[in-house]
Amino acid sequence: MQTYISRSEAETERIGEQFAKDLPDGSVIAMYGDLGAGKTAFVRGMARGMGLSCRVSSPTFTIVNEYIGERELIHFDMYRLESADELFDIGWEDYLRRGAVCAVEWSEKVEDAFFGDEIVLRIEKLGDNERKITIEEGNAKC
Repeated sequence: MQTYISRSEAETERIGEQFAKDLPDGSVIAMYGDLGAGKTAFVRGMARGMGLSCRVSSPTFTIVNEYIGERELIHFDMYRLESADELFDIGWEDYLRRGAVCAVEWSEKVEDAFFGDEIVLRIEKLGDNERKITIEEGNAKC
């Protein structure tokens, strides 16, 4: 388990960037954290670390954003879903088969969709700008 303290959004992005540099394709990252904790900032950093130069935004209303370059990052936001069944309805298994890195915000809403080998990322608010980021590494392969 790795733990980091971030004191700014930019620092959260840098931690995400470093985390994703050697992240194997097919990894699933189950993200947990309150609204405004920095999950999307972390994913922005992940995209940079994966060599993607696209604009990363929260997929709250679209549910899924896909970022494609030399590598592929699929960014899910489960905030508006009620269950893992709804995730399967939008093609979860098809996304997994693509072998992309899958970052899933609000994972607590769809835990039944995971196989138990995902990387768990928790972002906890410690103050207005300070965050505790905990990463429990796994062998998450889609």
